[in-house]
Amino acid sequence: MASAMEVILLERVGKLGNMGDKVRVKPGYARNYLLPQGKALRTTEKNLAYFESQKAALEKLNVERRTEAQKQAKKLDGLKVVVIRHAAEGGQLYGSVSTRDIADAVTAQSKQTVGRGQVSLNSALKSIGLFPVMVALHPEVSVEITVNIARSEDEAATQAKTGKALIAEAKGAEAQEASDNRGQFLEDSALESEREAAEAEAQEAGEDAEKAARKAARPKKAKAKKEDDAEEAE
Repeated sequence: MASAMEVILLERVGKLGNMGDKVRVKPGYARNYLLPQGKALRTTEKNLAYFESQKAALEKLNVERRTEAQKQAKKLDGLKVVVIRHAAEGGQLYGSVSTRDIADAVTAQSKQTVGRGQVSLNSALKSIGLFPVMVALHPEVSVEITVNIARSEDEAATQAKTGKALIAEAKGAEAQEASDNRGQFLEDSALESEREAAEAEAQEAGEDAEKAARKAARPKKAKAKKEDDAEEAE
């Protein structure tokens, strides 16, 4: 297992620290993100000396970038962007919406340049609906936008108006209808079973009565036969 790498931060990095902090991170994270993005330097004597010599300039640059980001934030905070995609009846997209798609949509709609690296998304979006997404304009300035994914502009307008994904409402209605139908089916089945049981009971009772009647009739028939035989003998 590779040992951690110590770096000195050139700007504030969320969950890591502020400018000038020396932190230990995974080598891959440092090499693939912090170092190439100019967010940190390896902690060496040479780099520490460089940071101290450039600290004032870096702080000034950070203030300028933060001020610019705050101005941009006023234009983007609460922004609602529409992304049209093909989707199945169940709402599942034929594909997905990525950070690049969102960045492009924000840039096109707001005329404010946003890069894919500024869009915070744990995983690509794969269904229609309304999704809150954070956009980091600066290490100290972030805004929340809403991504409205729909199959058409009309559907997007309806979702924006109701604040709900159309598929969620459809599923809910279908589920309720299915529940009602199931309840009616069970009720009808119970009534039918009860009716069949009553008919079977009545039939069985009728058969028992008929048997009893035949049984009761046998002695009478036997007595009548004996009387007839006696008369013939006389």
